[in-house]
Amino acid sequence: MAKKTIADIDPKGKVVLMRVDFNVPQDDSGAITDDRRIRMALPSIESVIKRGGKLVLMSHLGRPKGNGPEPKYTLEGVAKRLGELLGKSVAFAADTVGPEAEAKIKALSDGDVAVLENVRFNAGEKSGDAAFAAALAGWADVYCNDAFGTCHRTDASMVAVPEAMAGKPKVVGFLVAKEIEYLSDTISQPKRPFVAILGGAKVSDKINVISNLLGICDHVLIGGAMAYTFSLAQGGKTGKSLVEADKVELAKELIAKGGDKLVLPTDTHCGDDFSSDCNKQVVAAGEIPDGWEGLDIGPATAKKYAELLKSAQTVVWNGPMGVFEMPPFDEGTKAVAQAIADSSATSIIGGGDSAAAVEQLGFADQVSHVSTGGGASLAMLEGNKFAAVELLDNA
Repeated sequence: MAKKTIADIDPKGKVVLMRVDFNVPQDDSGAITDDRRIRMALPSIESVIKRGGKLVLMSHLGRPKGNGPEPKYTLEGVAKRLGELLGKSVAFAADTVGPEAEAKIKALSDGDVAVLENVRFNAGEKSGDAAFAAALAGWADVYCNDAFGTCHRTDASMVAVPEAMAGKPKVVGFLVAKEIEYLSDTISQPKRPFVAILGGAKVSDKINVISNLLGICDHVLIGGAMAYTFSLAQGGKTGKSLVEADKVELAKELIAKGGDKLVLPTDTHCGDDFSSDCNKQVVAAGEIPDGWEGLDIGPATAKKYAELLKSAQTVVWNGPMGVFEMPPFDEGTKAVAQAIADSSATSIIGGGDSAAAVEQLGFADQVSHVSTGGGASLAMLEGNKFAAVELLDNA
C-alpha cells in the first residue's frame, strides 16, 4: 500500500494543504494537557516549511455541532502551541473557508505556516459537502494527509478535498506513512510467530479484529473485561464482572473458530469493589464468586502470556489486560508490556488505552510503533481499506 510521501514533492513556493490530527486533550480552561499529537506531526510540517513551502494546516478538535464557532473547540490555542514548538510565528485564521482564511493564506511567504479554524465548525465537513471541499481545495497546489487518527473516516477534509484536487499531487505525511508501514504492510507479511494481544471492555468492539487476526495470527491472547464474556460462553461464573450477555453466542463462535489459536485467561484477579483498597483474591477463570468482579488477568495468565510473547517475532497489542489505571490491577498489563519490551519482535501498539498504558508504564521507547489512532488502528486490524488513503498517489 506504499504511497508517495511529502518527501517526494518539491514544495518551494507552493501552497501545501495538510490535514493533521490536532484533536488534543484539554482541561476545563481550554489548556492543552498533552501535545503529543502536535509533536507527532512536526516532521511533516518541518519538511514543508524548511524547503520553502507555504503550509496550511486543517484539523478538527472535539465534537462541535457543525453550526458555527464553539469557543471551547477553537484551534487558536493549538496554533499558539505549534508556534512555540516550531520557534516561529504561526498565523491563525478564525474561519475555515471564509475571508479571513483566504487573506491569511494569500499573505503567506515561503516557509510560513497558517492554521485554519476547526473544520468541524462547518456542517460540510461531516457531510462531505462538495462546495466546502472545493473552497479548501482551491487554495492549494498540494494535498497531504498526515491525520492517521481520522483516516477511517470519510469527512470532507479527508476525502472530498483531495478528490477536488484532480491532477494535483496528493501524498501522505510521514506519520501516516509510518502507520501504513506497520499496521498494513507488517501485518500482511508478518515474521512468525505472530502474536496478537487483545483487551479492553467489550467483545463487540473487537469482534471483527479478533475474527480477522484469528485468520492470520499464530496466537490471539485475550484479556480485559471482554474475557468475562468468553467465560460466560464457556458456562463459567462471572460474579458482578462487566459482561456482554447479548454477545455470548458470538463469543462461542469465536471460540469454535479459534481453536488452539485463541488463548483465554486461566485465572482472574478479583475485587469486591471497583477500588484500589477493595478486598482482593485470585480465582480460576470462570469461578468468580457472587459479589466479586474481575479487574485483571491473574498471575498464572500473565506468566503464560509473557512466555508466548518471548518467542514472538511480530506482536500486535490493542487493549489493556485490566484496570491499568488502578493498582494493583495494573499488574497484568505491566507484565504484558514488559514481555513485549523484552522481546525481539516487531511490536505494534494500537492507539487509545493501549498507547496510554505503554506511555504511562514507561515502555513507549521499547516498542517498534505506538499508533496515534485508536479507531483507525482497529479498523486497519480488521482488514479494512480506507478511502482517505486509497485515493492518494501511489509510490
